[in-house]
Formats: sequence, structure tokens, C-alpha cells
Amino acid sequence: MPSPIIRPLRPDERAAWDPLWQGYLSFYGATVAPEVTDLTWTRLHDPAEPMHALVAEQDGAVTGLVHYIFHRSTWTAGPYCYLQDLFTAQAARGQGVGRALIEAVYAAAREAGASRVYWLTQEANVTARALYDTLADRPGFIQYRKVL
Repeated sequence: MPSPIIRPLRPDERAAWDPLWQGYLSFYGATVAPEVTDLTWTRLHDPAEPMHALVAEQDGAVTGLVHYIFHRSTWTAGPYCYLQDLFTAQAARGQGVGRALIEAVYAAAREAGASRVYWLTQEANVTARALYDTLADRPGFIQYRKVL
């Protein structure tokens, strides 16, 4: 496959986005109610929302996605960028799609004046972590979570 073209997700691409979104959720053993998926889709295309989506395209097919969110910080004047979701179709793995999507988020964050991009992954996600270790630092923080 050729190198991916990274571009914004278009409003007419729900049919291409949905299988990747569901694949991402399945990878993490998660489910999201259909109305939340619909709301996420709407937010990704609302210019008033701080949520954004990019996709990787190869040979006319969407092969990867990344969702990222800008938010304020008490530590900086500019925003932080949280890379929330990253997924590559099985057939496109190992072809630089994940790296290209992360680099595109870095570029969008720089353009928005963000001082950092950060994300989370599971400890057992060793394949992705091998990539992430080449693209970012692990600061040693531990996440605590209380589901409400």
C-alpha cells in the first residue's frame, strides 16, 4: 500500500469511520451506546466543539483514524491536546499509518498553540507502545479513575 494521506474526516464519511470506530472500541473491549456514537459523530463535525478527527487514506480507502481534543490547562496559557482515540485497520498495520496520524496531530497542536500532546494506552498494548516510545516520552504518571 502507498503512504497514507492524512486529512480531516468529512461529514459524508460515516460509513468509512464507523467500522474503524467499532474496531477501536472492540480492541479495548468497550461498548458505547449508539446515541453516544451519534453524538460523537456530530461533535467531530461541529466547529464550536474542541473535538477533531483526522483519517488516513490509502488507495481511496480510509484505513485509520485519530480523534483529538483541545483543552485548557492551569499550567500554560495555551491549550493542551489530548489524543483520545487512534486506530488503524488490520490490513494497514505496519505501514506507517499510526505514526502519520500522530505526527498530523502534533502539527495541528502546534498550529493551535498547544504546548503538549498526550495520550493513554493500556500497558499490554505492546505493539502500539513500541511505536509510541519512538514518538513521545513516558513521564511516569499513573492514572487513577473513578467511574461515576
